[in-house]
Amino acid sequence: MKTIFVHSHVFLKKQGQYYTSGSLTADVMRRYINIFGNITLVTRGRDVSEVKEGLEPSSIENTSFVRVPNYKSISKLHSFFSAKKIIENQVKEADFIIARTSSLANIAIKYAKKYNKPYLVEVVGCSWDASWNYNLIGKLIAPYNYFKQKKVVKEAPYAVYVTNEFLQRRYPTNGKSTNCSNVTLQEFDDVVLEKRLNKIKSLTKESKIIIGTTAAVNVKYKGQQRVIKALGELKKKGIKNFEYQLVGGGDQNFLKSIAEKYEVSDYIKFLGPLPHNKVFEWLETIDIYAQPSMQEGLPRALIEAMSRGIPAIGADTAGIPELLENKYIFSNNRNNFLEITNILLGLGPEEMFEQAKRNFKESIKYDKNVIETRRYDFFQEFINNSKIH
Repeated sequence: MKTIFVHSHVFLKKQGQYYTSGSLTADVMRRYINIFGNITLVTRGRDVSEVKEGLEPSSIENTSFVRVPNYKSISKLHSFFSAKKIIENQVKEADFIIARTSSLANIAIKYAKKYNKPYLVEVVGCSWDASWNYNLIGKLIAPYNYFKQKKVVKEAPYAVYVTNEFLQRRYPTNGKSTNCSNVTLQEFDDVVLEKRLNKIKSLTKESKIIIGTTAAVNVKYKGQQRVIKALGELKKKGIKNFEYQLVGGGDQNFLKSIAEKYEVSDYIKFLGPLPHNKVFEWLETIDIYAQPSMQEGLPRALIEAMSRGIPAIGADTAGIPELLENKYIFSNNRNNFLEITNILLGLGPEEMFEQAKRNFKESIKYDKNVIETRRYDFFQEFINNSKIH
């Protein structure tokens, strides 16, 4: 039985080993291997001479990779037909196709229909938000991408959503569906919450309050600039005890320029990429987690922060409002840094104490056993029904 997983994700390859800075790690691959046996990933890739800290391996036993050329630029349009041919050949040989919403997945679905191959769609993000918040060209193609995703998901015989409500409303399906977050947590220890509550109790008016965000620092729609601007507003009000720590790789120059413009460079720390286990160690040191992104599915980093009992704030984007209390959600308009400023001003020790308990309790919904059982049952139904037909 051959199962292919198609997505536009870019893996990094060194000496035959594939790595990722995203969500398709070895642990994620195992969830498919446990159900389908072997998985062939049909994705983009790039050769690298070194593996930077923070990257995690993806190629493990029972996985193989088929690289598709990158055609997402005017200079590489000649690669488009080559990419289509590779995907078509893989679909023809496959027994099952898992298509994670993306341009490559759309091509795979086209051929799955042509050759009458069973396929399942994973709806992990919003193409409108991703395109609109990318750049000017993105705004021009956002309507096309939106309606394309809407059509693809609507016609899908099986669809897995990572959100509980948002993506289901925006991209409904006529097929069978379930919600399975890509975020699964393994440990919930009351000691973690007790430690967080004691940390909050120890805060005084003079205490430094550390805000943290985990995301690439060279992608504008991740929104860290919004928090930096808010720190500038707080400084104007004479409040200088906030520090913003950013975990994530990429060129820091844009965010540094924003910090300089708002005269808060001394309050911003770039920590670079961290291995996943080190991220949890870092989370223990911060006081508030911020998820200011303008494009999301259901953010793993936010849920992980909540599982450590951390008070959190976030943008009104995709699944973020499903996770946080409404008073800690800010809008996506141009002046939302003023909203962030007001939220931070209202987040005193008493509010932080209550949010720590509330967020920890909310994160338990993402217990690995619960989510993986739901995913396994849905995938098994997909396999069994496909064999019958």
